[in-house]
Amino acid sequence: MNPKVDFYFDEAKKWQKEQEELREIALECQLTEELKWGTPCYTFQNSNIVLIHAFKEYCAFLFFKGALLSDTDGILIQQSKNVQAARQIRFTNLQEIKDQKTILKTYIYQAIEVEKSGLKVKLKKIKELEVAEEFQKKLSQDSKLEAAFKALTPGRQRAYLLHFSSPKQSKTRESRVEKAIDQILDGKGLNDDFKIK
Repeated sequence: MNPKVDFYFDEAKKWQKEQEELREIALECQLTEELKWGTPCYTFQNSNIVLIHAFKEYCAFLFFKGALLSDTDGILIQQSKNVQAARQIRFTNLQEIKDQKTILKTYIYQAIEVEKSGLKVKLKKIKELEVAEEFQKKLSQDSKLEAAFKALTPGRQRAYLLHFSSPKQSKTRESRVEKAIDQILDGKGLNDDFKIK
């Protein structure tokens, strides 16, 4: 256990016992406990394997390369169509976790083997990703914006495209595009300044 991570479990307002059980399972698999993105993350030789997520309706194990795991028990969930590599296993009560302890360890050991083998998730190319209509309209109207977007790294382009296309309402997509324009023109990625909401 990493004492720097203890506060996360001590201050958990929801799913505290469930998350503590997930922590115990990860540590029993000899993973290193770290705090990344404000949440407990479990690594093998400095590579991310699984982290603990807490949401309103459930808590979860999130496997970074879950798309490469053999889901023999049919429990891995793709959060949304835009999530390419990660997969979750969700829980709504403590007993559910205890009942699946052996299965969860099997998935963790499988994820470690994926990491050892050097396998990588083949991500969609930028041209294969959906471009929100609202963003495409702005690109068509503004050649500077188009040039600035094309000059971004593929990872930054991907992050923006996913960010713009994920909301269901056009108004929300439009708002996200507007808030991001200056940042794109400055050659910055979505989270470079942590300003875009």
